[in-house]
Amino acid sequence: PEKAVGDPERWEQATESLKKALEAESVRHEVDEGGGAFYGPKIDIKIRDCLGRPWQMSTIQFDFNMPERFDLSFTAADGKEHRPYMVHRALLGSLERFFGILVEHYGGAFPLWLAPEQARVIPVSDELAEYAAHVADRLRAVGLRVAVDRHSGPIGAKIKRAQEEKIPYMLIVGKKERADGTISLRSRAGGDEGVLAVEALLERLKSEEKQGG
Repeated sequence: PEKAVGDPERWEQATESLKKALEAESVRHEVDEGGGAFYGPKIDIKIRDCLGRPWQMSTIQFDFNMPERFDLSFTAADGKEHRPYMVHRALLGSLERFFGILVEHYGGAFPLWLAPEQARVIPVSDELAEYAAHVADRLRAVGLRVAVDRHSGPIGAKIKRAQEEKIPYMLIVGKKERADGTISLRSRAGGDEGVLAVEALLERLKSEEKQGG
């Protein structure tokens, strides 16, 4: 940048070290001439949201300002005092902004691996609450995030509520499913996907979660 603190030679050395780090990891990059902060060069990672807007996220930043302000020094192998380099990083930028971007990018319809509630078990009637809880426990046992809809009311209203809340999967359980040890699967994107054994459901969800994450 036009206004900068620190020795120009240290800027060149720091910039070159950042380039070498990127090249060593085969990370594609481009140089934003003049785009560095006044206190040092940086690796700046930007992502684009669903509207194509760029957002700065992670940074790895040299800082020549703080060592000067705090008058930091160390004794090197040559017996002389030297000014240290300071490197700081921000993994997600502002955490609140990061989550805001995720919510906006996905429109609240998070993929399975990211969804706070990955599946919802929906019993057709109150008498199936125990089987619904059993199915939920099986899913939780393998680390899936699942809830049971315990509201009274028609099944259509429960499905509509889960759809509006953008739950990735709805697991409908009736008397036949209880007798067979199955669930009737409904996805947020695809609608009715038929009947599955609970074990087959576990394999499917864990496989999808692994691929997405």
